[in-house]
Order: sequence, then structure tokens, then C-alpha cells
Amino acid sequence: MVTKEELDRVRETFRNDRYAYETGAVIDEIGDHYSRCSLVLSEHHKNAVGGIMGGVYFTLADFAFAVASNWQKPGVVGLNCDISFIGVPKTERIIAEAKLIKDGRTITTYSVEIRDELGNIAAVVQCVGFRKQ
Repeated sequence: MVTKEELDRVRETFRNDRYAYETGAVIDEIGDHYSRCSLVLSEHHKNAVGGIMGGVYFTLADFAFAVASNWQKPGVVGLNCDISFIGVPKTERIIAEAKLIKDGRTITTYSVEIRDELGNIAAVVQCVGFRKQ
């Protein structure tokens, strides 16, 4: 179980992830090689046809991956991330959950699911990271 003080420390550290932070991404929860981050959608997240810009989903997923893979032991950088856009959120808030799939000596793999508050899936991202030594 992570203490509130630990969560606050991690939030402060990742506040320096300026793009995600300024886009509206926040850290809701952390655990062992896990993070749950969210973002409240607004007009400035929309594309020219009124949908949510794909980069919003990717930014939130990348942020969740960064938090999950680095809050305990910093040094993981992204090598490759593959996103599949699956659905449209029905709520204003979207939630990304990053979960460890494999933690090798230098290569790590995470799965990130982005859902709305009703549980409807919007995107799935597989992130492969490299642990700098």
C-alpha cells in the first residue's frame, strides 16, 4: 500500500513532465509497477471535426507508462509505443491504467488501457521501454 505522502512525492516529481501536466494529466493512483492517471476532456482537446485528438489519448497513455515504469526506480525511457483507437469516451474524464507485462534486465513492457468513467474502452497502448543503466 502506497502512503499519501509517497503519492504526493510522486505527483510532485512528475509535475516536471510539463507537456502531460499542461495537457491536464494527473496521477490518481500508483502501485507496484502500476499507475492510474486521468484527464478531464475539454474543448481544447478536440480536433477539427469535434472528436478527441488522438494525441490526447497517446499523451495520457505515455504519461501513465512513464509513472508506472519510473516512480519506484527511475531510468526507463520509451523505445516503442503502439496505440489502437477502439472507441469514443462517453464521459468527460478518461482514465489510463498502466500495468507491467514483463520487466527484463533492460527491456520492460507495459499495457495501458484508456477507458471512460463508465468503463468503456477508448484506446489500448503497448509500451516497450529501455532501462538505462
